[in-house]
Amino acid sequence: MLNFFYLKFIFFILCSTVVLAQEKYTISGIVKEASSNESLIGVTIVFPELNSGVTTNEYGFYSITLPSGSYTIQISSIGFQDIVQKIDLNKNLKMNFKLEIFVEELEEVVIKENVEKINIRKPQMSINALTVETIKNIPLVFGEADVINSILLLPGVTNAGEASTGFNVRGGATDQNLILLDEAIIFNSSHLFGFFSVFNPDATKDVKLYKGGIPSRYGGRISSVLEVFQKEGNSKEFKISGGIGTIASRILMEGPIVKDRAAFLIGGRVSYGQYFLPALDIDNSASFYDINAKAHYRLNEKNKILLSGYFGRDSFSLDKNFTNTFGNSVLNFRWNHIISDKIFSNLSLIYSEYFFGLELNLLGFNWDSNIRQFNLKYDINDYKSDKLKINYGFNNIYYVFNPGTVKPLDQNSDILEEQLTKKYANEFAAYVDIEHFISEKFSMEYGIRLSLFARLGQDDFNFYKNDDPVIFDPFLLTYLEAEPLDLVDPPPGFSSGNGTGISDIYTNLEPRISASYRFNPNTSIKASYNRMAQYIHLLSNTSSPTPLDVWTPSGPYVKPQILDQYALGFYKNINNGSYTIETEVFYKDIENRIDYIDGANLIANNAIERVILNGEARAYGMEVLFRINKNKFSGWLAYTLSKSEQRTPGRTPKVDNGRSNKETGINLGKWYNTPYDKSHDIALFGSYTLNKKWRLNMDFIYQTGQPTNYPIGQFELQGLTIPYYGLRNVERLPDYHRFDISAKFVPTKKASSKWQSEWVFSIYNVYNRKNAASISFRRNLDTGVNEAIQTSIFGIVPALTYNFKF
Repeated sequence: MLNFFYLKFIFFILCSTVVLAQEKYTISGIVKEASSNESLIGVTIVFPELNSGVTTNEYGFYSITLPSGSYTIQISSIGFQDIVQKIDLNKNLKMNFKLEIFVEELEEVVIKENVEKINIRKPQMSINALTVETIKNIPLVFGEADVINSILLLPGVTNAGEASTGFNVRGGATDQNLILLDEAIIFNSSHLFGFFSVFNPDATKDVKLYKGGIPSRYGGRISSVLEVFQKEGNSKEFKISGGIGTIASRILMEGPIVKDRAAFLIGGRVSYGQYFLPALDIDNSASFYDINAKAHYRLNEKNKILLSGYFGRDSFSLDKNFTNTFGNSVLNFRWNHIISDKIFSNLSLIYSEYFFGLELNLLGFNWDSNIRQFNLKYDINDYKSDKLKINYGFNNIYYVFNPGTVKPLDQNSDILEEQLTKKYANEFAAYVDIEHFISEKFSMEYGIRLSLFARLGQDDFNFYKNDDPVIFDPFLLTYLEAEPLDLVDPPPGFSSGNGTGISDIYTNLEPRISASYRFNPNTSIKASYNRMAQYIHLLSNTSSPTPLDVWTPSGPYVKPQILDQYALGFYKNINNGSYTIETEVFYKDIENRIDYIDGANLIANNAIERVILNGEARAYGMEVLFRINKNKFSGWLAYTLSKSEQRTPGRTPKVDNGRSNKETGINLGKWYNTPYDKSHDIALFGSYTLNKKWRLNMDFIYQTGQPTNYPIGQFELQGLTIPYYGLRNVERLPDYHRFDISAKFVPTKKASSKWQSEWVFSIYNVYNRKNAASISFRRNLDTGVNEAIQTSIFGIVPALTYNFKF
């Protein structure tokens, strides 16, 4: 019923749009960087006389329809010189612009436009943008610039601590983040235990994080969207850039294939810390490498094709007895087509894969698993007028889940080769998203997404008594794995092993709405509501994703997660944007959040439904972001106060042999802290330009300790001391905090040389804080007394990085 009224609301708003009789014309075109012909995202095109404007899309295209007349057009983007010129609009105009890089003079630094600050007028909220320059200024461990570790300084974003992969947004789980690289889905965003991300900063062009108010073109995850676009390549001249760091190095090459029409880009990174470990008599090893590649070709003024790819692998071994290999592979073909001066379209064909494997020498077998997807995506931007823009499209994803293939290392082994049952699914979605400036003060963005998820046929199906794979023991007051009654071939209508036929189907309407009311040019309030559905799930009983985690689709026993999120915010620019304040409150309610029975085994489990239950989750909180953007100094202070909880109450009482089995639920059916609940999160970042050669940077992070479990007692059994635990996640690790600094030195460039370089000196965790990654308990063999052992990953870490380009 709610969705029906929402559709009527959209229809009413559209029909109420008044079209004035005055004759109108359209200005459209592409905005590029002058030195490389790289298309620019988010460039602002403004007409001051009308107080109207537009921004370029992900491919540099813009279009705006205005009444006939004479106007001033102003094009601006951070880091580039403004273009200001007069135009007479008495016909449709095609105007392409090339922006020159802005060279800062220390004595007169002028910040033309700051894409990182909030747009007061637009209804978009809960969105943070970071420039590549900001990312490269943030001091991090080993001195390496990194996208994921940089967004941890934003409000509402945390992780599970040092050496943890992934990130958590507004109390959400790591698998609830949609991570996109050139529109392709990335399943694991980290390298080397989270010290690096899969995003090469030299190849990155644009970074945006949506925490709420998420447009309807995005779906499939319920917590956030991290969208990263790579550079397209320099079509004017050949360029090389790179860096040599403490434990890893990188290089990026780009240049024209056909000058001004086609270009390529290829980059790579490799770690080499593993080569130093044997010299320290350490048999363990950890390494990674990755490759980014991209090419584009402009067929004509209306058509451009792009081909991009990514391949990365991590390897981790312990004393040569355990080896873990994992990584992402992506291939993406896109076709940009300008249908008319008002309509832009993009067609994408995308392949994504995430592989993870184990080689267990002690046990004598390999275990390899992966998830693959094939994505067809088509999007249209329809610029109706300067007041109304409609985005619509569809995408279809076909999934293949391989939970694992077990192979013996020795052909004479007693271990048999086994293929766990593969799973197949298809996810289709269609959407419409409308940006509507209703008046000078009031604007809205509203839309709806229709998602349809079909679980397809597979080789084998488990059937259980009462159709219940998890049973409750009323005497032990605990949940147990049910034994399958039978393992059968596919029912009639299903083909064996090829993912045909439909076993389950889920359909959801996902309304999205955001609104902004502007009190004056510098002050506004905004509100948003999101409903989102997530059909694939990361099975993990750790606080951060590891390569051992398994993805699984929704099906008979695993229901789709459904989110309803509400947010309200206040935004203010002070002193012409030199200072900005953003405050938001939010509430998230999630249905069907996966929970695990005690002692759940997730590895090589061919009947994962026997260890999971469907529960619920909620998160709520307040975020404050104060930014400074002065001549020599820029930075921000972010504070988040939040709560993240989940609950799995007992299911409907069932009658067995005339006796009612009333279930207690997980954690006695009570709400408990999620592993990523952080009550307080403070992040401070600052960057100061001392002179033309030196730039100083710092950051400070404080977070409430991560929820955990400590034993509350112990008992003796057959001579063994066994601890026992109370309710889940009642205790916490000690609070986490650290202070980092860095200094960037740029030597004077010789006038006759193209070589440019810089040195980055950094110190991570300046005051050598031993932050707890975990606390374990053991009995001291000498004293017989139980003791707590804290494990810490890092103390103080100095680093030196040399960057270059020519």
